[in-house]
Amino acid sequence: MTGSALRHWDHPAYTARLQAGRTALAQLLADRRLDRDRPMTGLELELDLVEPTGDPAFANDAVLEHLHTSGEEDALYGAQHELGAFNIELNLPPRLLDGAGISWYESDLAAVLSEVREAADKAGVRVCPIGTMPTLSTDHMHVEALSTARRYRILNEQIMSQRGEDLRIDIRGAESVDFTSSSIAPESANTSVQFHLQVSPEDFARYWNAAQAIAGVQVAMGANSPYLFGRQLWAETRVILFEQGTDTRRAHQREAGARPRAWFGERWIDGVLDLFDENYRHFAPLLPLCDEEDPLAVTAAGGVPSLRELRYHNGTVYRWNRPVYDVSSGRPHLRVENRVVAAGPTAADICANMALFYGLVVHYANAPVPLCEEMDFAQAAANFRSAARHGIHADQWWPGRGLVPARTLVLEDLLPKAAEGLAAMGVVSRDIGRFLGVIEARCRRGVNGATWQVARVQVAEHRQRLERRDALRAMVLDYAARSADGKPVHDWEV
Repeated sequence: MTGSALRHWDHPAYTARLQAGRTALAQLLADRRLDRDRPMTGLELELDLVEPTGDPAFANDAVLEHLHTSGEEDALYGAQHELGAFNIELNLPPRLLDGAGISWYESDLAAVLSEVREAADKAGVRVCPIGTMPTLSTDHMHVEALSTARRYRILNEQIMSQRGEDLRIDIRGAESVDFTSSSIAPESANTSVQFHLQVSPEDFARYWNAAQAIAGVQVAMGANSPYLFGRQLWAETRVILFEQGTDTRRAHQREAGARPRAWFGERWIDGVLDLFDENYRHFAPLLPLCDEEDPLAVTAAGGVPSLRELRYHNGTVYRWNRPVYDVSSGRPHLRVENRVVAAGPTAADICANMALFYGLVVHYANAPVPLCEEMDFAQAAANFRSAARHGIHADQWWPGRGLVPARTLVLEDLLPKAAEGLAAMGVVSRDIGRFLGVIEARCRRGVNGATWQVARVQVAEHRQRLERRDALRAMVLDYAARSADGKPVHDWEV
């Protein structure tokens, strides 16, 4: 579809199809036709590419070509374009987590990252799994920085058209950034890891509510995004950058309190339809991609609808815990997609973050008294924001504890509960001890990806007498090399 066609696509017809998809999903739920037997997990990882100088490498086409892909869906482990021309995305095969499932994820991650590094070497660049690209500069912020993949160009046109003015990136942290962009290129600075958990429809609300309640703790432990455009901002700058970099609201809508597309949410839910209804009510469609399928007719005939419009629209509402409807081997199911944690630094760190998430969410989703009955939603949102600003040194409000340092809360209360949750999933004790041990070591040492990056830049600036831009380049190259070595970040020297 051309830019001209995009400007004239039939919004009323498209929104009618969205509503039909919602009705079809409601019928599937009422008929109990969604899969409830296989609590599968999944993992997506976004990566950055860097030049040998440490600057971003706009080379994802070349790297994907070296991964022997003839199209976006054929590459190794689903390797494909992401928003920026210096980003790629990997999708690991879903699996059950019981037994040594987390160790298998770590092995798979290490293997695929090794192959991607080989492909990057052939393209003359390096791989860097990091939350925000530290050496990205405002000079890079033009539409040519976006991937050549068509959907990202469409997304850029639609966001900028709905907004009606340049994006403003205005972030105040340890330092500050105030920059305007005529495209959504600043959003490409963000890379993350997504954890998926398939759940039965009747359990979805309990799992989503639990995931929201623990999001602040996840960010505090896994923060890895302290730099943007050469400035030190928040420990997890991804959070505020995502909010501003995908903001389709016009000025009067922002002043009236309209919701941003990168959204924590506003309340606990009673069922998955609450979230799809919010998507429909609060957010205009961005991707005019229609299917020939009639979802109501397919559902009435006993078939499985793809619900393509509903899924595309859901994919452009950037919740930190997103509901997912999908079809696998002809069976429809629901997943919670946890998008809270930054990419990297290593396979071991990613799997430690995974263990903390799955362990806590399973524990609290099945607790006799759910967290959503002991914690106001606004407090969960405040925890999330505080953790994004301060990372591992943030305070968190917790039932029965009040305001407590995140490190103390995790060490004294949450690690045992995460261990119980993992054990309930059938994870072997060796994996529980090893991966939660990484989280414990971060807490005891006060080190995660964000704190290491800041310390390493300070060493480069003060001991090596480097200017900030050169200090960031040196840090990024050091980070990329240590990430390839695989040792968890709490053991990295500065």
